[in-house]
Amino acid sequence: MENFFNYISKPLLPEDVDVWFRVNNIIPEKLELYSDFAHSLNSLILNTYLGDNNVNETKIVLSESDDRNHFEWCWNKTISDFGKEKIRFDKKGEHFDYFESFFDETFYNQKDINVKSSIGVFFTDLFNNDKLFTKSDLDMITTIYKLLDKYLKH
Repeated sequence: MENFFNYISKPLLPEDVDVWFRVNNIIPEKLELYSDFAHSLNSLILNTYLGDNNVNETKIVLSESDDRNHFEWCWNKTISDFGKEKIRFDKKGEHFDYFESFFDETFYNQKDINVKSSIGVFFTDLFNNDKLFTKSDLDMITTIYKLLDKYLKH
């Protein structure tokens, strides 16, 4: 149990984080780009979703299929918007699956509105280079970084 607690809460030394970034070929500018991607996707999902049945005055309940279609539309729009800036990602792949699963769990199937609205704060904190990182933070950053980097068209 102590190991898990350290994994999620014990800050690493900045030198250890630098080594981690170098070993995993994490380039700060690309990390910022991938942070922008996650924030853009989240913002689009939050600002266009019509299915909050606990807040929605019309009591319209969206199906799982509607949620998947909404996510896919937001994903494709985010990919397209980045493409307009000459930053091209493949539309489908493990990166799509990862973010679809993430938003399915933390947004579409989440009953607590506070959790839904805190996703942007989560991404801001996760990608904040000025804070102390935990091993858990670095694992998440590395996963997102490598997935998006794999599907970035060079």
